[in-house]
Amino acid sequence: MAESSLLPGAGWLTGVAADGADGLRGRTMTASTGQLSAATPIIGDFPISSTQESMEHASLSVGEAAADRHVDDWEQGGPDDDPAVSHSRLRLALADIGEGLRLWRLAVSLGWLDIKLQFRGSRVGPLWLTLGTAVMIGSMGGIYSNLFHIVLKDYLPYLAISMILWQIGIAGVTQDACSCFINAASSIRATRLPFSLQALRVLVRNGLMFGYNIVVPIGVYLIFGLLPGPVALFAVPGLLIWALNAFAFCLLLGSVAARYRDIPPIVASIVQVAFYVTPIIWSAKQLGAKGWWLIFNPFYPLLEIVRQPLTGEMPSISVWSVAIGLSVLLWLSSLFVFSRSRAQLAFWI
Repeated sequence: MAESSLLPGAGWLTGVAADGADGLRGRTMTASTGQLSAATPIIGDFPISSTQESMEHASLSVGEAAADRHVDDWEQGGPDDDPAVSHSRLRLALADIGEGLRLWRLAVSLGWLDIKLQFRGSRVGPLWLTLGTAVMIGSMGGIYSNLFHIVLKDYLPYLAISMILWQIGIAGVTQDACSCFINAASSIRATRLPFSLQALRVLVRNGLMFGYNIVVPIGVYLIFGLLPGPVALFAVPGLLIWALNAFAFCLLLGSVAARYRDIPPIVASIVQVAFYVTPIIWSAKQLGAKGWWLIFNPFYPLLEIVRQPLTGEMPSISVWSVAIGLSVLLWLSSLFVFSRSRAQLAFWI
């Protein structure tokens, strides 16, 4: 029987399987007996008992072989690592990002769907985000204001805005970025959508969570009558920088974590330590002159460009300079890593 009569496109499948398997030969044993049945039809070098088994077996073999073949390209640069190839990779990565941004409506729908699924069956729904945050901030405010000997009226608004910005804007996005592509593995394998759409999805999801949680510090400000005034508008450019950085974080950490699964727990540990060495539950003013080292904490300037305007202060030029410099470095790193790993992401997840 001719190969083409067994399966539509069998000739193409045979060629791809033979090329992708990098010369792997030999017959495949059946699952039930461990022996190759003589009556089993064969497509190329892949014995099958059904059309579905053929497609799954060939696809898996090609995928594993391709993933193995691309390991050297990722870790060692590969034989084609020249300026022309790098330029082509960058062009494709930028095209992917552009296509993902054009599908922003789909990203919004997916992000909102993630929130709905998280609270499926709950009567209160996403409002649990607001209620849980309010209870946590109220409890922490009462305890730490006594520990630090600070008047609750001065401490609680600072703690409320700091915790929201850290939990959602920095820690939440950073950790979600690691699972950006891994959690969307089924969608990536099943559909031809740009990878950057998943990064935009994470950004939208965290943006919606931020919207639910920001109600808490607003309520605290109103209760104590501490409104930041017009200077709060300077938080808008800071939030825009945060959005750009969150997108870049997803491309960077999502790509690296797809290849190395140890990255998510490592990042989680770093974020946990950063929570204590970043002025969130405590203020930089408490350190005085001893707080000179904070400028070397990358989370601190990024936090200050949003928090200070919301607390009625203007960020210094040095804080803005460091924050912008870190953002540029982050984007350059993200484009480099994403452009190199984009072709292999589907094989890694």
